[in-house]
Amino acid sequence: MRASTRTSGKTRLIPVAGALFALVIIGFGTAAFITYGKVTYSNGLQPAGADLALDQATSTAAGTSTAADAAASTTDAVIVTHIATPRPLKAVYMTSWAAGSEKFRKELFDLVDTTEINAVVIDVKDYTGRISFPVDDPALAATGAAQDRIPDIKQFVAELHSKGVYVIGRISSFQDSFLINVHPEWAVKTKEGSIWADYKGVKWLDAGAQPVWDYLVAIGKEAHADGFDELNFDYIRYPSDGNLEDIAYSWSNGRSREQVLKDFFTYLHDQFSALGIPISADLFGLTTSADDDMGIGQVLTDALPEFDYVAPMVYPSHFASGYLGYAKPAQYPYEVVHYSMESAIKRAVATTTPIKLFGDQPIASTSPQLYTKIAVPADKLRPWLQAFDLGAIYTPDMIRSEIKAAYDDGLDSWMLWNAGSVYNKDALEPKGTIDAVSSTHVPTPAASTTPR
Repeated sequence: MRASTRTSGKTRLIPVAGALFALVIIGFGTAAFITYGKVTYSNGLQPAGADLALDQATSTAAGTSTAADAAASTTDAVIVTHIATPRPLKAVYMTSWAAGSEKFRKELFDLVDTTEINAVVIDVKDYTGRISFPVDDPALAATGAAQDRIPDIKQFVAELHSKGVYVIGRISSFQDSFLINVHPEWAVKTKEGSIWADYKGVKWLDAGAQPVWDYLVAIGKEAHADGFDELNFDYIRYPSDGNLEDIAYSWSNGRSREQVLKDFFTYLHDQFSALGIPISADLFGLTTSADDDMGIGQVLTDALPEFDYVAPMVYPSHFASGYLGYAKPAQYPYEVVHYSMESAIKRAVATTTPIKLFGDQPIASTSPQLYTKIAVPADKLRPWLQAFDLGAIYTPDMIRSEIKAAYDDGLDSWMLWNAGSVYNKDALEPKGTIDAVSSTHVPTPAASTTPR
């Protein structure tokens, strides 16, 4: 049992194994035992009684030697703290399997000790639906989703904090094959009512299901109680492949895909902003330039007001042949990232839009018709950049060219993605180096509405 007691602000004392101690009262030979209280977050989830392997490469590499084994005898107590979002932020992604591995932890510590990396994104819940560490919330525990991939999560996060590393918890939201075995009524269905799966056999939670929203919020609160500084929501979309002709969303109640996700974004904002917990969203790279929701419900301008940060996944390999006139966009990392983020910035800071889907109220006497929209600061944008081989062998120079593109657009923060949690130090600046960010800074409209 892991117990928690709130001390002040965002700091909690977590004595391991209940922190029981005896006060011997001389003369009476009796002992009184004091147990610290426990902070839990429960959203009324119903307990009920299934598993895909995530990232076989890192889980195999992790093997049986975990950092938790080495730390098990030295975890008498942990002070859970949270640190402010760094500016600039320079992060790498780490799977839960890697985060529980001594080998991968040493590699991460080497990165943060010797390079510009000052943040890490770690899976709290991945696409399998499994939660990466034991949980205190009894409703979450009752689902059976929690595993011991990172059993010493509080200690690990505390060690990262001691090195000044900002820790982001990634929550794969609607792609979840595990919870559907517990709550099949929350699943995306076929038109005949059976559980739908995409071409890879992955099942999806219905984005419109309020109980799913509550479940994701509970996971986020659990992660924050363990020390995660920011909550990052991924797979916040509708399925994009599979038999989309035979698919039904029973929880939408007549709402469009875009409206469902817009409602979800607002719900997340309302749940976490009052607690002072930063949240971020991962979106398809094409949201930076598309003129619709691409059939998956994602619209950049819907997400920007509701999240503290929005991370378009502008991996050049993920853009189709012909994008920007390139037969193989992956071979043009600077051009793809520069164009995508420049377009995203323009959309963020604008106060009007010609696209009805992206706007609010129509503006009278304009031709073509314009619509009002909330302007938000461009520094909410924090791109995911490609650090993996797909479409091209991604050399350190190619990764640096992506980073340069972000800088040339006036942005100062970015995150690198590699599903194997392996990064080449040659792609990163040495620790203490100050990057020459482009002098063409992105303007923030003085009269813009303060974003939420």
